[in-house]
Amino acid sequence: MNAERDLAPLAPSVVRALNDKLYEKRKVAALEIEKLVREFVAQNNTSQIKHVIQILSQEFALSQHPHSRKGGLIGLAACSIALGKDSGLYLKELIEPVLTCFNDADSRLRYYACEALYNIVKVARGSVLPHFNVLFDGLSKLAADPDPNVKSGSELLDRLLKDIVTESNQFDLVGFIPLLRERIYSNNQYARQFIISWILVLESVPDINLLDYLPEILDGLFQILGDNSKEIRKMCEVALGEFLKEIKKNPSSVKFAEMANILVIHCQAADDLIQLTAMCWMREFIQLAGRVMLPYSSGILTAVLPCLSYDDRKKNIKEVANVCNQSLMKLVIPEDDEMDETKQSMTLPAEPTSQESLSKTEAASSGSLDASGDSNFSNSSVFTVTSSERIQVTLNLDGIVQVLDCHLHDTSIGMMTRIAVLKWLYHLYIKTPRKMFRHTDSLFPILLRTLSDESDEVILKDLEVLAEIASSPAGQTEGHGPSDSSDVRPGPVELHIPARTSQLSSSGTKGLECSPSTPTMNSYFYKFMINLLKRFSSERKLLETRGAFIIRSPPAAAGCEEQPLPDQGSLWPPDAAAPEQCLPAPLAPPAVCPQPRAHADHGQHQTEHWLQEDDSLQYRLHRAAAAL
Repeated sequence: MNAERDLAPLAPSVVRALNDKLYEKRKVAALEIEKLVREFVAQNNTSQIKHVIQILSQEFALSQHPHSRKGGLIGLAACSIALGKDSGLYLKELIEPVLTCFNDADSRLRYYACEALYNIVKVARGSVLPHFNVLFDGLSKLAADPDPNVKSGSELLDRLLKDIVTESNQFDLVGFIPLLRERIYSNNQYARQFIISWILVLESVPDINLLDYLPEILDGLFQILGDNSKEIRKMCEVALGEFLKEIKKNPSSVKFAEMANILVIHCQAADDLIQLTAMCWMREFIQLAGRVMLPYSSGILTAVLPCLSYDDRKKNIKEVANVCNQSLMKLVIPEDDEMDETKQSMTLPAEPTSQESLSKTEAASSGSLDASGDSNFSNSSVFTVTSSERIQVTLNLDGIVQVLDCHLHDTSIGMMTRIAVLKWLYHLYIKTPRKMFRHTDSLFPILLRTLSDESDEVILKDLEVLAEIASSPAGQTEGHGPSDSSDVRPGPVELHIPARTSQLSSSGTKGLECSPSTPTMNSYFYKFMINLLKRFSSERKLLETRGAFIIRSPPAAAGCEEQPLPDQGSLWPPDAAAPEQCLPAPLAPPAVCPQPRAHADHGQHQTEHWLQEDDSLQYRLHRAAAAL
């Protein structure tokens, strides 16, 4: 190759100097190139300008020889300086070869690339914004460079680029978000620090509304919050805090639905800082978005309920979780019992199907939710606090009940969580009794088993739920009571309710035969009493330690007292003794006040005698309930 001919208009001396290993000689050659390009600019000779840039790129910056690459970089910087404000016309040709050198194995060459790009960006200023993504991509890699000189050079370039973005109103945020979403999942500490610093800068620019794209980066921010570096964690805390402040100021522009599942996932994080921060966000979301959060109730409860049993080491998380739980409970209103479940609001995301609810419940049992569930709401409209009061949100109880049932079956959960679950069930039976009674047959067995709980508070709350079920008018509705296949049906291990018409008048017979289904008597009352007596009969320890406590508790007594009794005259044979004499012997007191063995045996004997007297069992049930 004839270098003198092929590399014209560059002089042979300039070409030799650009290939020299000494920096001073390459610098002299760069000054000559700057002078040459200025002449072309004065002549408006764009073709020659492009030819010079092409030579410096192809023959030098992308050369296989390291000294030639260094000469090409300083030559491209000289071209940019000579072009001045016109450099924007040639930025693509100037930037691309320099960015290629960012990946060079030679740290000195990477440093010279930073220096060259700094000079190019400094001259072009706002003209580089259309190329921001490639610049950001290159800088994000250099931020994690192991060489301190390269890292220092990249920081200078980074600060210059941030100044340009801050002072400009032409930043393409839409085009930048996909790159930010990709880079935010980097595990390198320096790269994470670089990302957070840019988020803080963009968040501070009034003309840039990063809040609209928060769902795209929120998960990544919570990932960075768990970094081992205290400095990075602190920076991320600040960034999340600024976002939360903006959310409180402008709730109408927040896409709550698109971030709900992200928070649910991180509310279950093992890292205390991540969990506390996510829980604080969840508290604000529930309070600001209101009923918009109802479709995510099952996931929220999965995350919140276990936190209620935390000890003092996680007191802050426990307190915030309790607020979340209470706020979410208040969102359930009586109107939810009347809404048509087949109708979905056009402005809200579709309610999860039964299959989706089941899969979420299975995920809840493992302590996590599928993050892909958030994709169902990626195209949902923006929710506003004002409009959310007018939006009809259909409450699908399937997912909620499954989560509550799952927690009741989990023997490892703490007492406060079990109490919270029972409070939720009681609240749902109060606010949405019609819909809740569709789940009663599946809940009833575990509610009965919960009477064996070690905590008196849990038993009391369980009895409140059972009393509400037994006394609720919704339980009298046809089709909501126990089915023929439920355990209220007599069987070899069940208690049999006799109806001996020979001892009863016609009115009394009618009262007995129709009682489980007549509108004047809730059939779950019978189911509760029969199963309770059966448990006392089969579990002597439960009878001795909890019998009197359960029977005499205010909820149980209140539930029984509300049940109407059939005509006593029709139930009672003319020659029978007084009702008080037929009542069973008092049950054994709680374990905290034990009695002699003989007395306990006597109580057990009396109970067994009571259970065996078929002729008067129906009457005894009614009289025992009334006496309580």
